[in-house]
Amino acid sequence: MKKIFAPLIILLFVGVGELKAQASVGYYPWSNLISVSTNTKKAIWLDTRLQTNSLFSSLSIDILPMINLKRGEIVQWYIGGGIRVNPLYRIADSKADLITIDGYSVNFGVRIAPLPQNRRIQLALELNPYVKDKFDSGVLKSHFGVVYVFGKKKESTEIQ
Repeated sequence: MKKIFAPLIILLFVGVGELKAQASVGYYPWSNLISVSTNTKKAIWLDTRLQTNSLFSSLSIDILPMINLKRGEIVQWYIGGGIRVNPLYRIADSKADLITIDGYSVNFGVRIAPLPQNRRIQLALELNPYVKDKFDSGVLKSHFGVVYVFGKKKESTEIQ
């Protein structure tokens, strides 16, 4: 656990610094996930997801470093993977680790910006194979959500 805790803290601090640049937030309604990502225009970016509609002892956070495979104005393909941690599991089990690792996942996804007048609104589609921490079971998840990318407004080049 201690071997994983230090890199996890470093990733979180790097992610917080990146959030100031160009973050995005998303909601996956059928998966009950809220997502916050760093600058997805970069080659490598970080996505964190918080599970909603759960008991406090079951709340999990996914920490997912992602790599862009192909980026365009309309479509962005990416792959990544990471861990799911549960910092509140000690509520249910006082003998549990300080931060419990629930499992591991791999993500294959695409973000599509379908509106020409506002490319900041995106649709996100993912396949997400997930295995439990002891690799004794797993599930193939799929996610569909809406994402908004924050950033500076582009100045108009038109003469008024």
